[in-house]
Amino acid sequence: GIVGLALYLIATGISFGVFRLLGRFAPMKSGTSQTSSGDQSHFVIDPSIPRTEACPTSGMLYTKQEREKWEKTRPLAIMIENHAESRPQSGLSRADVVYEAGAEGGISRFMGVFYCGIAAQGTNVAPVRSARTYFLPWVLEYDALYNHVGGAGNCSDPTVDERAKALCQIDTYKIKDMDQFGISFPTCYRNYDRLDHPVATEHTMVCVTDKLLKLASERGWTNVDAKGVPWDKNFEQWKFKDDAKEKGNVSSIHIEFWEDNTDYFVDWKHDSPTNSYLRSHGKTPHTDLNNKKQISAKNVVVLFMRESSANDGYEDNVHLLYATKGSGKAQIYLDGEEILGTWKKADRESRLMLLDSEGEEIELNRGLIWFEIVPVGSVAEAN
Repeated sequence: GIVGLALYLIATGISFGVFRLLGRFAPMKSGTSQTSSGDQSHFVIDPSIPRTEACPTSGMLYTKQEREKWEKTRPLAIMIENHAESRPQSGLSRADVVYEAGAEGGISRFMGVFYCGIAAQGTNVAPVRSARTYFLPWVLEYDALYNHVGGAGNCSDPTVDERAKALCQIDTYKIKDMDQFGISFPTCYRNYDRLDHPVATEHTMVCVTDKLLKLASERGWTNVDAKGVPWDKNFEQWKFKDDAKEKGNVSSIHIEFWEDNTDYFVDWKHDSPTNSYLRSHGKTPHTDLNNKKQISAKNVVVLFMRESSANDGYEDNVHLLYATKGSGKAQIYLDGEEILGTWKKADRESRLMLLDSEGEEIELNRGLIWFEIVPVGSVAEAN
């Protein structure tokens, strides 16, 4: 019996070592593509080609070559964590839209919506983390593919509050699920050497956008679903405009998700030459590991939503919830201006509306839209 146990432990150790080495020496370096040289889905954009094609999700202008590529796919929503140990993230700068909301312990979590920005070439996104129920109504707005690493509660789990059962809701709402638990290397895998310091295993998951889209196509999810219904059949675009010629004097935005948790305070600085907002968190510039550049957004939208909590099956764990339907206060920042308005979302699948003080829909600038979802009463100040 002792000999058998020893052999088992030796075999287990060898297996663990092999899989860890696969994660370490997989063909991935931060900022490089995961595609093989024979993948014809990637192409170089000629800088002389005019940008005439408006992206339906961000309003940003691209080439006809890129439009022809994105029209064959559908938006891809990916959960990305923001634990201080996991920074900097990979791939966020290539998203068309980003939603940021609290997850637990004052730590926020991102959901990037990738569509037009990855048309010419895919990107590595990391670290991918678990699903949260309050992100699902935003996934449904785009009828998007939803990439995540597991989540709380299947439908039959009695230990989890129904409001926190992300896996159950994904199934109930018929979301096109790209759960990493059903996806293998090289589409998704753990890279323990992504950063220059050791991190816990939960901070190591990398997923590759073009490979996710290829896998989705094999599952019957392209620009249309298995029944031939296009993703944008009911999609309502935001209203977009060109940058204003005259810029306002609001130079900075400061946001606090939870009081006293300074590592997750967010600051945006208006950059006049580009008419965009540069992001910092924890007083440190927020960069994308793939290109080493500070993340910027053309539009920063602060949404105040009612926060509550629910039991997710783990002792003493606070699983946050946000009231994503209904209406509430909004602060919209673009062109160096602050617009005080209202957000409205009629139901689970309808597009979130941004209205000014007169009840008119606000026009956004063409480019990345970053939504900051904060609890009612939280600090969100402009200077």
